[in-house]
Amino acid sequence: QVQLQESGGGSVQPGGSLRLSCQITGDSDMCLAWFRQPPGKEREGVAFFGGGRFSYTDSVRGRFTISQDSAENILYLQMNSLKPEDTAIYYCAATFPPPRGVVYCAAFVKNVRDYHTWGQGTQVTVSS
Repeated sequence: QVQLQESGGGSVQPGGSLRLSCQITGDSDMCLAWFRQPPGKEREGVAFFGGGRFSYTDSVRGRFTISQDSAENILYLQMNSLKPEDTAIYYCAATFPPPRGVVYCAAFVKNVRDYHTWGQGTQVTVSS
């Protein structure tokens, strides 16, 4: 059974950076992702990872980087050039890969409903 624990959230000024970490307990050969839920809005996908491949939602592409430390079993989200609209609770999520394999996660497994395991979330606030 996979368990996820996020850390690294906080408050930062616009233009600043934060790095979120997600400690994965259990099998990490899965589809992994970061989602976020802004105040009063629905949860949305931010970055997706699997089999060394990754993808991003348009609003963060070029500013955020998803990566995995396989040895330590940690999923990271490096967030640069942060904007006030990035303010949200950020969640790490995992799910089983599609039948064709984990390399297809980043391209095809992007919906909130696709993911069955979630961390508790970490707050990111971007404000001057």
